Amino acid sequence: MKIVYFSWVRERVGRPGEEVELPEGVATVQDLIGWLSARGEGYADAFANRGVVRAALDRRHVPPDSPLAGAREVAFFPPMTGG
Repeated sequence: MKIVYFSWVRERVGRPGEEVELPEGVATVQDLIGWLSARGEGYADAFANRGVVRAALDRRHVPPDSPLAGAREVAFFPPMTGG
């Protein structure tokens, strides 16, 4: 699965994106965030406040309990503001 990181999420993770093979048991966006958070300090820092980071599956904004099945890309980004 392709994972893309934007803004300060990218800065904390230390890369713009990556391709990963999801382990068994990672079925939702929330599961993915938990798995990523365990991969190292940068990931843990990026996802420390899970209520702040937003996700999109194949360019559609989704809630954390959304299933990953069938998705090709997950994007993580902070909330956006207008102005």
